[in-house]
Amino acid sequence: MVTGHNSVFLLCLMLMPSAVFADRQADQGHGLVEMQGSIIDTPCAIDVADRNQSIDMSVIPVSQIMRDGQGPTRPFTIRLINCVLTPLKPGQPVVSRFSVTFDGATTNDNLFAVSGEGKGVGLQIADANGNLADPGQPLAGGKLQPGNSSLDYTLRLVSNRQTLRAGTYAATIRFKLDYY
Repeated sequence: MVTGHNSVFLLCLMLMPSAVFADRQADQGHGLVEMQGSIIDTPCAIDVADRNQSIDMSVIPVSQIMRDGQGPTRPFTIRLINCVLTPLKPGQPVVSRFSVTFDGATTNDNLFAVSGEGKGVGLQIADANGNLADPGQPLAGGKLQPGNSSLDYTLRLVSNRQTLRAGTYAATIRFKLDYY
């Protein structure tokens, strides 16, 4: 015997496949957009292209390191964008200066260490005024400018007075900006 309850159940059961197939036919494609970002509490942002840089140091003959004690310089830039000179918090003075700290593995003579087959060298960073960066120590910064500005540096391979050995090398050097 079929009751009213069973009739509704049978009707729902018969209509369910068509609802499922109708939904599949209506989906003419779908996707997902993921995004990320951050809200910062600093006077400037670092240009996205400058946050993670890869610098090709090129091929440097051992004889050049032996003769000159160093290789050629390679420039790199950290661009500060959208700088607004205001207090970070109400009641504090306007932030108008910055310093940069470069950090990474080091050698015994304040050079940034390299890893790989190449030995007897380290990396040295200098600012546009020729001031050398000591790993982990703030490098003399400068005065912030409203809008955008560029911080120019050079990187060079330098003898660390150990035995030189030819081969590939690599290093990772982090940088941090402090505002005051």
